Amino acid sequence: MVLNYIWIAFFLIAFVVALGKLLIAGDTTVFTDIINATFDSAKTGFEISLGLTGVLTLWLGIMKIGEKGGLIQSFARAASPIFSKLFPDLPHNHPVTGSIFMNFSANLLGLDNAATPMGLKAMQQLQELNPKKDTASNSMIMFLCINASGLTIIPITVMMYRAQMGAANPSDIFLPILLATLSSTLVAVFVICLKQKINVFQKSLLLLFGGIILFVGGLGWLFNSLEEDKVSLYSTVFANALLFTIICGFLISGIRKKLNVYDTFIEGAKEGFQTAITIIPYLVAILVGIGVFRASGAMDFLIEGIHLAVAGLGIDTQFVGGLPTIFMKPLSGGGARGMMIDAMQTYGADSFVGRLASIAQGTTDTTFYVVALYFGSVNIRNTRYTVQASLLADLAGAIAAIAVTYIFF
Repeated sequence: MVLNYIWIAFFLIAFVVALGKLLIAGDTTVFTDIINATFDSAKTGFEISLGLTGVLTLWLGIMKIGEKGGLIQSFARAASPIFSKLFPDLPHNHPVTGSIFMNFSANLLGLDNAATPMGLKAMQQLQELNPKKDTASNSMIMFLCINASGLTIIPITVMMYRAQMGAANPSDIFLPILLATLSSTLVAVFVICLKQKINVFQKSLLLLFGGIILFVGGLGWLFNSLEEDKVSLYSTVFANALLFTIICGFLISGIRKKLNVYDTFIEGAKEGFQTAITIIPYLVAILVGIGVFRASGAMDFLIEGIHLAVAGLGIDTQFVGGLPTIFMKPLSGGGARGMMIDAMQTYGADSFVGRLASIAQGTTDTTFYVVALYFGSVNIRNTRYTVQASLLADLAGAIAAIAVTYIFF
């Protein structure tokens, strides 16, 4: 229901802003820009779905081998002590726990191409357990909000863009991103736990959160001790070597179970193709709404209004230059990436705004895209409080990103 209102608001706000630009500013091209944006965004939505087809086909085929080979169940058993607390509605040692574990692990390593198919597989399994097929279950909401919070330990892509833009030390945003994205994820988990009446002070959960904080701190210390040109290299090598090790492990598990590994892969790959087709309408709908909102100039008016308000209060306005990336991130991953690059081009990769935009880009995921993609794959229409909780986590991540930028730079 909330997503319905937000989607309508994109169009109505865009219309009001565009009408004002036409009548007051005499901008005769604004409605042409909006209509062009609808076509471009619809094309982009289809192209994203088409691009996902190959990735989904590959990874759901691999996941099917791991499922029938018993490796997913092994991951489920390993994750059960923690996941049984965060997802109390899931049956003990159910394979979905392994799929969720794999998705979270891929996200932590910044491996988006692997994380998305694993996440869609988890959503299909969660839907099988869902008694109300058109309404998000508690477990789905917890899973989606953690995904949308964007916890990533190795922000490979952001460091790569900073290097391309001429940053003196592309990895100097590594620790700030870790702290900001951790804040976003912890807020997401706490909000959902409170909403679902899950006791966050259980020993296992406290140990988990404490372990994550210690791990992040230790990893930050380790990477800060490395030479700057080694951080991105080691991160990339480690993440991709681990990913290929997992693929080989899945194949070996299939061989041990005496499966016809090739036929099992084809069986899963067919599911991936069907999933890619299913999500097309959902992606087109959300991307067109966002495209219209951007093309109307509504985002520009919002940023300018905030700048005037902040200046009027006598508060430092440096951070306002990074707000386009922050505001765009929940709406469009590509749009936020463009805003980040533009900020580095305009202000400099090593400027306050350039670093803030980079940190914001690595802090959270694209909430509306994630919600449309994952819920759309299983035809969930009533998302309940997923969007509100995810946006609250985005807000926490944005505040944390601004704060750590001031602290570190």
